[in-house]
Amino acid sequence: MSLTAEQRDGADSLRNRRSGGREARRAMRAAPLAEDVRPIRAGLEGGRYGVLSRNELERIHEAVLTVLETVGFANAIPSCIEALTRVGAEHGADGRIRFPRNLVMDTIRNAARGFTLHGQDPKHDLVVQGSRVHYGTAGAAVHVVDVEKREYRESLLQDIYDAARIVDLMDNIHFFQRPMVPRDVVDPLDMDFNTLYACVSGTTKHVGTSFTVRENVAPALEMLYAIAGGEENFRARPFVSNSNCFVVPPMKFAEDACGVLEACVEGGIPILLLSAGQAGATAPAAIAGAVVQAVSEVLAGLVYVNALKPGHPAIFGTWPFVSDLRTGAMSGGSGEQALLTSACAQMAQFYDLPGGSAAGMADSKLPDIQAGYEKGITNVMAGLSGLNLIYESAGMHASLLGFCLESLIIDNDMLGQCLRCVRGIEVTDASLSIDAISDVCLNGPGHYLGHGQTLQLMQTEYVYPAIADRFSPKEWVEKGRPDILQRAIAEKRRILSTHFPRHVPKALDDRLRVRFENIYLPRGSMGL
Repeated sequence: MSLTAEQRDGADSLRNRRSGGREARRAMRAAPLAEDVRPIRAGLEGGRYGVLSRNELERIHEAVLTVLETVGFANAIPSCIEALTRVGAEHGADGRIRFPRNLVMDTIRNAARGFTLHGQDPKHDLVVQGSRVHYGTAGAAVHVVDVEKREYRESLLQDIYDAARIVDLMDNIHFFQRPMVPRDVVDPLDMDFNTLYACVSGTTKHVGTSFTVRENVAPALEMLYAIAGGEENFRARPFVSNSNCFVVPPMKFAEDACGVLEACVEGGIPILLLSAGQAGATAPAAIAGAVVQAVSEVLAGLVYVNALKPGHPAIFGTWPFVSDLRTGAMSGGSGEQALLTSACAQMAQFYDLPGGSAAGMADSKLPDIQAGYEKGITNVMAGLSGLNLIYESAGMHASLLGFCLESLIIDNDMLGQCLRCVRGIEVTDASLSIDAISDVCLNGPGHYLGHGQTLQLMQTEYVYPAIADRFSPKEWVEKGRPDILQRAIAEKRRILSTHFPRHVPKALDDRLRVRFENIYLPRGSMGL
């Protein structure tokens, strides 16, 4: 379509006037904004999207109560049987634990809600309630994606520490749960302990971690109490939560994990009750059925935790995954995964429980176009659904098998756009812009560049990516045709060569290494 002479003149005039407006906008962006007026931040209210109707939520709830009452759980350890039967669960002749409806509903009414997941730095505290949204990492990848060589290698302890350091500087990644397994640490006790130390040394954000067996919790607690400045301090502000796979789907207790759960509750660590059935394999292929099983399994865990310690902070961690039914392989980047996660977010809100689930688990092996659409769709749907804690949201590839440090930086931009969608549109007398429209059209230059409203809103209403490309084609060529992956590689190198957190000071690190001879992270790699 060709422009008229009048339109061309108007476009030329507008381009000529842009420079002054651009300078004014640059001046407005120079000063950092206070946290409460930034366009995006941790804890924005989601919940504008719902894949399930109220009637469908009720039907799932009724199915859950039926499953818990009639099917129940197998393989409970003796201490679990004792705790659950003490509060009213039934231990059948077939060995299964069943949960009467009134027990489940009483537990839901009295469970902890609206609690805080603390950071070592209070500015990173996360209030987990309602539909407040937070994005973070998680996983147990066994490989690191080397994007420069386009190959996978085994993940190492150093990689976990490096990932924590990067996340420490990413504004839109709000918490850090261990995303990789250190393949260079073989002993399970050493692996659990060193994984945790690498995480809490690398970031002041809230950390999630796992333990292999009950006995591995005690030394970790001793270390955490020392970092917190005493047991009472840690119990008042626990900056680590336990990601606990207490269930082996379908509907069986995981014996070792149950022992870990009991030790963590006793030690003051919040619990992520994690059910990770895979639709079509260890959970029903029907998406609604996969939700029913996941909710049933997590509510059984909630009864368990509250039987041990009423009101202990526990996260409703429904994590049903998707299978590609042609092969049986996991498909974490699928549309079905986005629907499952969104439905689980709604069920958490249905019960008014703090909810956590997984999104952003790209099937793609590299940070490419496929990874972008898989991560973007699943993460934004989870956020719009009001999921409190969105795990796996950054860095993950190959359906949880590979983790990419560069993707943390790229995904931080992506999550910024997701958070802007979560925030939505505020409709007020001022934002309807009648006065601004009148001013520009009747009194002004016929455009909004440099207008007072534009300058006022450019920081509080709009989000700007850190490394994504918004250049014009001409600017892009002039800047050497930059590629987002190249920019992420450069930023990763900059962070890892300059950012060495000091919240665990050298003197404390010295004492910990004397007390625990199995700390393997080299001091040189920590900048000490």
